[in-house]
Amino acid sequence: MIHDNGVSNKSGNRPFEDVMRATMSRRNVLIRGAALSATGFLSALAGNKAFVQSATAATTTESAFGAGELGSSTAVAQRADLIHFPFLPPSESVGPSVGISSEYQYEVIIPWGEALELGVGPSYDGDPVNRPTAATQIEQIGIGHDGMWFFPMGGTSNDHGMLAINHEFGTNFHVLGKDDPESLEEVRTSQHAHGVSVVELRKTRGKWRNIPSPNARRIHVNTPMAFSGPVVGSTFLETPAGNPPKGTVNNCSNGYTPWGTYLTCEENFNGYFGATKEDWTPTPEQERYGFTSTGFGYGWYNFDPRFDLSNPDYTNEENRFGWVVEIDPMDGSQMPVKRTALGRFKHEGVAFAEGKGGRFVCYMGDDERFDYLYKYVSAYGWRQMLARGVSPLDEGTLYVAKFNDDSTGEWLPLTIENPVLREQFSSQAEVLTYVRLAADALGATPMDRPEWTSVGPQNIAYCSLTNNSQRTEPNPANPLVPNPDGHIIRWRDGDDLLSDRFTWDIFIFSQDTHSDEEAAFGSPDGIWADPEGRLFIETDGDQPTVEGFELNNQMLVANTITGEVRRLLSGPADCEVTGITVTPDRRTMFINIQHPGDGDPTVTNFPASQGSGKIPRDCTLVLTRKDGGIVGS
Repeated sequence: MIHDNGVSNKSGNRPFEDVMRATMSRRNVLIRGAALSATGFLSALAGNKAFVQSATAATTTESAFGAGELGSSTAVAQRADLIHFPFLPPSESVGPSVGISSEYQYEVIIPWGEALELGVGPSYDGDPVNRPTAATQIEQIGIGHDGMWFFPMGGTSNDHGMLAINHEFGTNFHVLGKDDPESLEEVRTSQHAHGVSVVELRKTRGKWRNIPSPNARRIHVNTPMAFSGPVVGSTFLETPAGNPPKGTVNNCSNGYTPWGTYLTCEENFNGYFGATKEDWTPTPEQERYGFTSTGFGYGWYNFDPRFDLSNPDYTNEENRFGWVVEIDPMDGSQMPVKRTALGRFKHEGVAFAEGKGGRFVCYMGDDERFDYLYKYVSAYGWRQMLARGVSPLDEGTLYVAKFNDDSTGEWLPLTIENPVLREQFSSQAEVLTYVRLAADALGATPMDRPEWTSVGPQNIAYCSLTNNSQRTEPNPANPLVPNPDGHIIRWRDGDDLLSDRFTWDIFIFSQDTHSDEEAAFGSPDGIWADPEGRLFIETDGDQPTVEGFELNNQMLVANTITGEVRRLLSGPADCEVTGITVTPDRRTMFINIQHPGDGDPTVTNFPASQGSGKIPRDCTLVLTRKDGGIVGS
């Protein structure tokens, strides 16, 4: 993932470390040494086997959720035995290729540049000289594989379906073979490598392939887009040039809806904009979203005026990015729709849960240091709304989280009816366009880069907080100051999920795993909770050195009942391991390898054979157990 290393939140809201200091002092750092029930949080000491054993055997509860939240003692005992595979040792978690547990196997599919439909259109094989052009890339799998979701044919197929996959980013060096574009043509090549791919996959003779399909398509920076929800019709989406809305960019994590559509999330969109005029300065709103005169160095603004913040004809073009985009994977003729009721920020993902009355409830992180965690609740049951011809993503309430010292929290409504917001904003459209400013005004809790969210059994939600090396305030009661390794937080809203109150606790601190050869990891990013209580954890960032081996980024499996963590897979050097989805039977899992070797063929040629000289390419891995069992077991 490409990160914005700046800090745009200067609100002065109470730092999360203050909350954690009070909480952890009260609990004596999660009741270290006390017996915890298997239904409770084992959080910080998940890597300590002796602690896990004593906690699993205990009968008292010190959880923020209270006793019985995860079910009966019989159910707990069943969930306590979830992980059986042998861990991938540190010695096999390094190097230029993929390492995987001895009971597992993987297959590579849809690498960057492969034809969208095998046998149809041009395909790129990693040749360092003949890279994709704007014309060919538009027909090929994009770069920067990230979040994705598998939509089975007929709703149940385990060997045939549509895969919607995000393409977060690809540097100019990786895509173009140079640091800066020199023409609009080269900018278009880069733009066409971003966005989303929708492919039809079928397993034939034991191998997965992307096959010809009427619904396969590329959605990129120049694809026509529709907008819906409260911001539509406002001036915030209009430009003096009158150009129609186009494109989606920096598509990071994702979500899905129960009605069968894909949700792709625009994260670091600010980095693609810049200014050609030296006297340009950002507005307060632009500054809060991290816009600068040079962006992330893509240079698009030098050739494409849409991305030139100093061009008055394209004022507000930047407001057209930073949304959740809904895509129909089963109908390639449907225009993607940006759903403005979910707010504009650096979206990481959309974790869905069904609330009382069939309400669509989801949790979203804003991935920047000191930014916030959000919740959205549809106005009515999603089935009822669809029957009326109204999208559940267009009418609802967006909330931002405030964490309290006593392990409770509040969801603060981001609505113009809120007197605090009415003083600063003119309309709900303005609130949603500049959600970060609205959340600042309400005193939301600044977090350590809230990234992926997922909802597990009993509607317990999880969020990965990847790291925050820029936190400097000492905190003797909290080992996360600074927080270079990250942690995972979890919470519960109550049985109906509609409450504006929640209880919360920490699931795990990454740094507390670093002495464990099975479980050591840092910088948690992608996460997914399965129905049985496993939490899959993918990493993006510095990893610990264990037994003399500096680990590559990896995927681990955690038992959310016992706190056990075990390494399943590691990626090639300098990659990110990300994206996760499964077939309905959970015996096939798809994950992504993003930017292997950071695009440098001297580091790795993956997925081509090492030493081939090929440019390393982002790709998808198909994971299965050799015995055909459920992935993660």
